[in-house]
Amino acid sequence: MGSVFAFFAVIILTLIAFIGVKGASLHFLFGVLIPYVAFGTFLVGIIYRVLFWWGSSPVPFCIPTTCGQEKSLPWIKQNKLESPSSTLDVIGRMALEVLLFRSLFRNLKTQLYDGTKLVYGEAKWLWLAGLAFHWSFLFIVVRHMRFFFEKVPVPIKMIEGLDSFLQIGAPLLYITDAVILAAVTYLFIRRVLLPQVRYISLPADYFPLFLIFSIALSGVLMRYFFKVNVTGIKELAIGLISFSYDPKVLEGTGVIFYIHLFLVSALLAYFPFSKLMHMGGIFLSPTRNMANDSRMKRHINPWNYPVKVHSYEEYEEEFREKMKGAGIPVEKE
Repeated sequence: MGSVFAFFAVIILTLIAFIGVKGASLHFLFGVLIPYVAFGTFLVGIIYRVLFWWGSSPVPFCIPTTCGQEKSLPWIKQNKLESPSSTLDVIGRMALEVLLFRSLFRNLKTQLYDGTKLVYGEAKWLWLAGLAFHWSFLFIVVRHMRFFFEKVPVPIKMIEGLDSFLQIGAPLLYITDAVILAAVTYLFIRRVLLPQVRYISLPADYFPLFLIFSIALSGVLMRYFFKVNVTGIKELAIGLISFSYDPKVLEGTGVIFYIHLFLVSALLAYFPFSKLMHMGGIFLSPTRNMANDSRMKRHINPWNYPVKVHSYEEYEEEFREKMKGAGIPVEKE
C-alpha cells in the first residue's frame, strides 16, 4: 500500500509540471520561482537539522560502536578501525564508512531453516547496489555542474570522459545513467519482495526511490530520445545562479525539461525532512564519530547540572537525637 501511495504521489508531481507548463504556460513559475524556493528550502533545512543535532542532542555516554581490540597494553595489538582511540583513527573509520559503506559490506543476512536452524549468509548485493547508487548519483550531480559554468572546468570534463569511456551511441552513453536506474530498481524490488523489509517499509521509504528513478528516467529521455535545447538550458542555469535570466529562454525548452526540473526541485525541498538526511546525520552519529577512549579520559555527561545534595553529615545533624533514640549508631555523640 505504501508503494502505491508513493508511486501515485510521483505521478501527480509529474502531471502538475506537465499541465502547468504545457497547458497553462507557467514557464516562469516552474523554471525560476520553484527552483529558487526548493533550493532555499534545501539549504535552510539542512542547516537547521545539522545545528539541531549538533547543539540540541547531547550525548550522555561514550558510545562508539566497536567490534575489535581497543587500545590497551603495549604488547596487545589494537584494531584502530574497529576500536578507534584517536581523532585520526576516527577519520579513517568515517572515510571508509562514507566512501565505501564498510559496515554495510560487513553486514550479514540471517535466515531460519527447518524452523529451528539459524543460518548466516552474505548480503553483498545490498552493499553493491547502495554503493553503485550513491557513487552514480554523485557523478551525475558533478556532471550537471557543467551547466553552471561558461567554460567547463577540467575536472568536470575528466569525469564526463570517464563516465562515457565506453564510447557507445551518439550522444555517448553515460555509464552512471544505466547504473543508477539499475540500482534504484534493485533497491525497490528488494524492498517489495523480501517480506521482512516490506513489513517495515513506509511510504517515506518508497517515495524517494520513485522520485529519484523518475528524475533519472526523465534525464535519460531528454538526452537520448527527446531532444531539448541544451544551449538554452545552460543559459537558464547560468542566469539562475547570476539572477539575470532571460525570459525568452524559458519558453525555448521542452516540457520534459520542466518535468525533470520540477522533480529535482521536489527532491531538494523534501530532502532535509526525510530519511535522506542520513547524508549529514552520519557525521553526527556518536556511534561513529566518537573515539573509544573512555578508559583514557573522562566523558562528561552534557546533561549534568548542579544538584543540591544532602550529605550524611547534614542528615545526621538533623536526625541525631532520633537515631540515638532508635539505637542507630552515630558518628558524633
